Amino acid sequence: MIFSIQRFNPEKDTSPYFQDYEFEIPKSATLLDCMNLIKWTQDGTLTHRMSCRSAICGSCAVKVNGHTLLACKTQASKVIKDGKVKIEPMGNMEIIKDLVVDFGQFWEKIERIKPWLVPDESEKPEKERYQSIDDFRKIDAGSTCIMCASCYSDCCSLDVDKGFLGPTSLAKAQRFIHDSRDRERLSRTGEISDKGGIWDCTHCGECSERCPTEAKPLERITSLRRTAIALGITNNIGARHVKAFVDSIAHSGRLNENILPIRSMGLFNISGLMSLIPIGIRMMMRRKNPPIIHKPIDEAEDVRRIFRKLRKG
Repeated sequence: MIFSIQRFNPEKDTSPYFQDYEFEIPKSATLLDCMNLIKWTQDGTLTHRMSCRSAICGSCAVKVNGHTLLACKTQASKVIKDGKVKIEPMGNMEIIKDLVVDFGQFWEKIERIKPWLVPDESEKPEKERYQSIDDFRKIDAGSTCIMCASCYSDCCSLDVDKGFLGPTSLAKAQRFIHDSRDRERLSRTGEISDKGGIWDCTHCGECSERCPTEAKPLERITSLRRTAIALGITNNIGARHVKAFVDSIAHSGRLNENILPIRSMGLFNISGLMSLIPIGIRMMMRRKNPPIIHKPIDEAEDVRRIFRKLRKG
């Protein structure tokens, strides 16, 4: 089989390149086993990270055929396509050497969500702060995150906006915001509702697809959005967008795309509304703007009836 591995040594290379290694895969070998054997028997200069080899530490995450996986958890035979596998360093991070990337910004964003409990000091438990089984279930999935950064690597939002906190940080934030023993729920939720937080996720789903545990960041982000609205943290574009979306469909049975961006931006957000004008002009020039008068939609009244029933319930 051919292992095509991206190489880059900043001390002598001007840009990354791919180097092919012909290698016979041992029976039942993981991708990490193969990478180690290539390093040990063919090219000692090949650089990659590894530690536990048990899918616990997350050190060996790399891009395989375009998507990030844990090398130690991946059977090599399962990723071979037409006799070849392509291995690259993780995305959304600077390359240090070969498959090793700089986690500096990743850890800074983790630290920003304060990944530790802030208990109510007025309570003085004799031994420990107890938690019910039902309360633990609210944070069970989020607590499985091993911070391997697989979700961070493939995040589409981070690819275009480096200010986005990223799915790992937000999944970790959910673990503490929904922890019944933490007293900073309101302030924590407010901090991640600002620009770069929960509302900047584009719902592409790549984070949950790549997650090797049950953390599934997209589900954690969705639950945080519900929590933010329930807590009344709605003075932001994301929350206004959700409310405008729901109100439009509930009112007419369809989405009014002409009003949606205005209500999402905020009626009194003058600078924000002005920023919409160039976009609107470009849409009109390309005839992409929604019609002023919508065509009738079959069974729109049924949609309105569903919303009325849900709101009464």
